[in-house]
Amino acid sequence: MINSENCCGATDTGRKRPNNQDAFLIGRLAKSMLVGVNSLGIEPRTRLVGDDRGWLMLVADGMGGHAGGERASALAIQYLVKRLLNNVHWFIQLTPSEEEQFIAGLKNLLHDTHHEIQLEGRRDSTLEGMGTTLTMAYLVWPTLYVLHAGDSRCYLVRDSQVKCLTTDHTLARRMVESGGLRPEDETASRWSNVLWNVLGGRSEEQLKAEVHQVQLQHGDTIVLCSDGLHRYLSDAALLEVLSTGQACGDICQRLIDLANDQGGEDNITVIVAQVPPAAQKHRDPLASTARDLPRANFSSDPETLDLNS
Repeated sequence: MINSENCCGATDTGRKRPNNQDAFLIGRLAKSMLVGVNSLGIEPRTRLVGDDRGWLMLVADGMGGHAGGERASALAIQYLVKRLLNNVHWFIQLTPSEEEQFIAGLKNLLHDTHHEIQLEGRRDSTLEGMGTTLTMAYLVWPTLYVLHAGDSRCYLVRDSQVKCLTTDHTLARRMVESGGLRPEDETASRWSNVLWNVLGGRSEEQLKAEVHQVQLQHGDTIVLCSDGLHRYLSDAALLEVLSTGQACGDICQRLIDLANDQGGEDNITVIVAQVPPAAQKHRDPLASTARDLPRANFSSDPETLDLNS
């Protein structure tokens, strides 16, 4: 489990699955410099890091057998983060037209990640058909961008109201939207587990990259989770846990316990990020003082994966 003052995440295998095919990542975004030879007494190759300027949070739920599901969810996060960090000029203010380009760049990036997973499956026959959901929240205060495919979710909780920012890309949700299934029957439907939109996989349909933009306020809470949690989690239950005033780590564990208490049929992953009230904003690790937004410059030729380079 990853912990910090106001943002943390946790994952659990659940009570039925033999392994955990979920993956998640939380990252603080900051400008940095790798020091070279100097006359200041600083050891060469020391990395100097500036103040936190934003946050990156991702949840992926893999599928495709023991090896395939784990590989797909991990690859999706690693590939996307590597490309994102190498190709986005962070913290530069966007004009409206530049913001449109940035959002288009995010969609293209998700498409590239989709194709990379498919290529990996073709390179290794044991991984053929592997796929994963992916839900990413990228925050440079006060703007939150949500990039999404699949049925993991991103919630915004504000003023005791829960809003799901993402759409479940399941056949059951499609049927509800077309009028072929009542909303109250969606969760119990046999089609609620059938995804039509994932990264990788065997579907011939073109990937749909869903993007949402939200202006956050002090006091907001962001929750990302896999379906192993939200299938058991009503809005009222989520609000009840969040209103306890517990630390983020305790909240994550409590939510996982709730899913396990209901059967724990699937892997369970959750990230909780709390933006403190305005009176506490000087201590807010989510509410950066940065006023700038990122400028996108996505290359079509990704570098080799190596997050440790």
